[in-house]
Amino acid sequence: MKRAVIALSMLLVAGCGSRRTPPLQIFPDMKDQPKYLPQTASKFFGDGRELRRPVPGTVARGYLKEDDALYTGMRDGAFVSNPLALDRQTLARGQERFNIYCTPCHDRTGSGRGIVALRSSWLASDLTEPRVRQMPDGQIFDTITHGKRTMPGYRFQIDEQDRWAIVAYVRALERAAAGTVADVPEELRGELR
Repeated sequence: MKRAVIALSMLLVAGCGSRRTPPLQIFPDMKDQPKYLPQTASKFFGDGRELRRPVPGTVARGYLKEDDALYTGMRDGAFVSNPLALDRQTLARGQERFNIYCTPCHDRTGSGRGIVALRSSWLASDLTEPRVRQMPDGQIFDTITHGKRTMPGYRFQIDEQDRWAIVAYVRALERAAAGTVADVPEELRGELR
């Protein structure tokens, strides 16, 4: 019993003693591996920095954007048509993204009379007017990407596929705004009010 008390008191005293620097590690952690840390100096490299700049032209895995038309809306200096298939799924995605990002200024019909625009000193563009209808798809994509006048660019919030889906939905809004009874199939005209 006396030995157990002595051993326990020795362990307590050893635990309260001076700290080791670095501490004793049974299993070395990854933090103790040799590596370059940001903002630290190096005697090895001539510029005195540990971190190296990437080789020019380096692209992170999964971020290579080979198709210029898809990612910029232009090919050989000219705006392109929408590269996405125009189907229900694309239009549904475009409507969803449009309602999230565009309706505050352009409203749900694209008229430019959204809640933000009505409470400010400027009006957003009417997306159904002839000037916008004559724009190539790539130009609308570019405007969504980089913005124009008071409209901010959305390249960091909306990915390329969704921007093209919004363009497709804007074209659907334009067609709906300029539609006539003659555009409705004969078998569905009876359902019109």
